[in-house]
Amino acid sequence: MTVTKAFAAALCLAAGTAQAGQAPAGRGNQEPGPSITVRGHTFTQQSLFRRNVGGPDDMTTPFPPHKIIGNIYYVGTKSLAAFLIVTPQGNILINSTYERNVPTIQKSVEQLGFKFSDIKILLGSHAHGDHQEGDAMVKDLTGAQVMALDEDVPALRAMRPGGKPHPIDKVLHDGESVTLGGTTLVAHLTPGHSRGCTTWTMKTQEGGKSYDVVIIGSFGTNPGFKLVNNIEVPGIADEFNRAFKVARSLKCDVPLGSHPGMYNMEAKYAKLGTGGPNPFIDPAGYKLEVDIDEAMFRAVLAEQQKAATAGR
Repeated sequence: MTVTKAFAAALCLAAGTAQAGQAPAGRGNQEPGPSITVRGHTFTQQSLFRRNVGGPDDMTTPFPPHKIIGNIYYVGTKSLAAFLIVTPQGNILINSTYERNVPTIQKSVEQLGFKFSDIKILLGSHAHGDHQEGDAMVKDLTGAQVMALDEDVPALRAMRPGGKPHPIDKVLHDGESVTLGGTTLVAHLTPGHSRGCTTWTMKTQEGGKSYDVVIIGSFGTNPGFKLVNNIEVPGIADEFNRAFKVARSLKCDVPLGSHPGMYNMEAKYAKLGTGGPNPFIDPAGYKLEVDIDEAMFRAVLAEQQKAATAGR
């Protein structure tokens, strides 16, 4: 398979396994789609998607592992985020990404001075392969308990790399907490991108202060998502509306996300160690990301509603 074909296949998977085969009539996945501008930031549907998934190699290219704030560390690739939450009683990993990335995540964990085997709990952002395909391998290597929101369980069960069953040790529900070693994460159902798309919140401490952290599952309306007359998910537009309502209710000092582009990781990483304030403390950045994603959702919805009306 050529690099271009492999990347195209990865884009199709990233565009949403839960919505496979549901591309809007009249547009292939490579069309630009509607355009939005929010506070000087302009995106088409396609460019916003590509901001997240990056180029052909970004999903598998390691990014320097680093401390974000408090007990939260980055251990993912250039365009697929994975976070290590360190506690005295073992660690929590959020997102295994693709199975082929698990050795990269393990190396990043070890470069930070931690043991991969100390991962006790594995969580995820949403049931798409680019975020949770590697769950079985991580469990095999660490024995970690795999936990997932109830609404994403069917899609996860169907995710079987190499024929391996997808492990799920505990089914969670909206608002449920996961606690280890004095750190508590709360699962917030923010559906639409997947049925059980999960935005995680937690508090962390640094410099004698407490900060609210939000790890965005995804609010993205990817190319190919069908928001109108969706037979498989008739209420998908209502699910997105719920996600944005929840997103705006969350307190956030430190925004993170399942793709580094959601929180401008590379630019913030470049500022680490320069003597200024922690660049990852960015409440305005969280509000901007939610505004961008909601504006795109509403633009795509309006376009599809117009097309559906014209086709009657």
